[in-house]
Amino acid sequence: MADLMQMLTTNPLARQLGVPQPTRLRRGRELPSGTVALGSAGGGRLAARTLELLGVPVRDALVDTAQTRVAETTDDGRTREVPEAYPSKIGALVLDATAATSLADLETVRGLLRPAMKGLEPSGRVVVLGVDPETAGAPTAVATQQALEGIVRSVGKELRAGATANLVRVDLLTSEPTTAAELASTLSFLLEGRSAYVSGQVLRLGHAAVEPGQVEARPFEGRIVVVTGAGRGIGTGIARTFARDGALVVAVDVPAAGQGLAEVANGIGGTALQLDITAADAGSRIAAHVAQRFGDAARIHAIVHNAGITRDKLLANTDEERWGSVLEVNLAAQIQINEVLLDPDLPGGLDEGGRIIGVASTSGIAGNRGQANYAASKAGVIGLVRAMGADPRLAGRGITVNAVAPGFIETEMTGKMPVATREVARRINSLQQGGKPVDVAETIGYLADPASSAVTGQVVRVCGQSQIGA
Repeated sequence: MADLMQMLTTNPLARQLGVPQPTRLRRGRELPSGTVALGSAGGGRLAARTLELLGVPVRDALVDTAQTRVAETTDDGRTREVPEAYPSKIGALVLDATAATSLADLETVRGLLRPAMKGLEPSGRVVVLGVDPETAGAPTAVATQQALEGIVRSVGKELRAGATANLVRVDLLTSEPTTAAELASTLSFLLEGRSAYVSGQVLRLGHAAVEPGQVEARPFEGRIVVVTGAGRGIGTGIARTFARDGALVVAVDVPAAGQGLAEVANGIGGTALQLDITAADAGSRIAAHVAQRFGDAARIHAIVHNAGITRDKLLANTDEERWGSVLEVNLAAQIQINEVLLDPDLPGGLDEGGRIIGVASTSGIAGNRGQANYAASKAGVIGLVRAMGADPRLAGRGITVNAVAPGFIETEMTGKMPVATREVARRINSLQQGGKPVDVAETIGYLADPASSAVTGQVVRVCGQSQIGA
């Protein structure tokens, strides 16, 4: 049920007073209903090849906008007609700027983006492809590629009606350029409703150590996924989303959450494991549970380290116990469990081509008053992911390590926040609303997908492009 502040800010009077109204976001495995416009600045072709691989029909953005002319008032008051409008609403604009190297190419970017600002359907998408500026070569090319980040983040803040904008940096300048198969899962995710609360983000693709799988609606069919902290809130959403997509879910939580944990596991046809993840034998107990329930040959496809706690206090009032307990649950337990499950000879351990996914927080990026311990633990998760994602030993086994960093997500816990604080938290993002547990879950599902083997060492913010840490 909507809380009182939501009711007050979304009623007809609030609309008349000009209070920004949140748009109902397109969620789930749904592509935009409108067609996808495809444009290129500099002649890049990777986006076209990837959309063809995904079977997404496209139309040429440049041709479309040239067919319809609109009136424009210049700075000196004159009126002129310019060919910058779509003949009908589009569902998304995919702009390939991987070959952009000059300021003239940035003008092409502007010319393609401008009509999309008013031409997107609700919950539309803008996806721009670029390359890592450091690999772009000449200073002008580096500047051009870096400029894309400023453009996309600004576009994300200007779009309305639930539309989002994101930038994907690929590798086209080495001996092993990013392939359409490596990009497919990322582009599919960003176009679909699964990315509803992801905007203003920069995702970087590496190279898949193993051939990426096909992008499928149920990518985890028959695969074992372990979710810690699954007894409530975001953890429950993660477990349910994996089960929807075919996974055999092992739901883990502390014994005190046993009833809720059992309800979640029973509801999705998974198994429940009551476990304190800070126990010295937590990793071996998870592996033993998997081997016992699914057979000695069974292996974990993905482990999602969602369990976490808060013990908020100003640092001046934070004692050793309050500090240590948060770091132990939120960070040390992950490190310890990973070390155990990464043993290739352990029955019930992590499989080759497996996935490790941490849950960080925007607090770990920006910090937060009264949360030095929590911010330290979540920033530590980010550091851990980046270090492990660059580990050649894991890459050689096809194992990827990534994290999500949620912003304000509507849960039972956030429902207990002071009303004014809660409403501010909902509004300080480009989408003008809080996210849902499923938004975090869908992003984790993208990172865990067998088709996402080129994505590692990444931290994806699920925050609606929050101003916190921007």
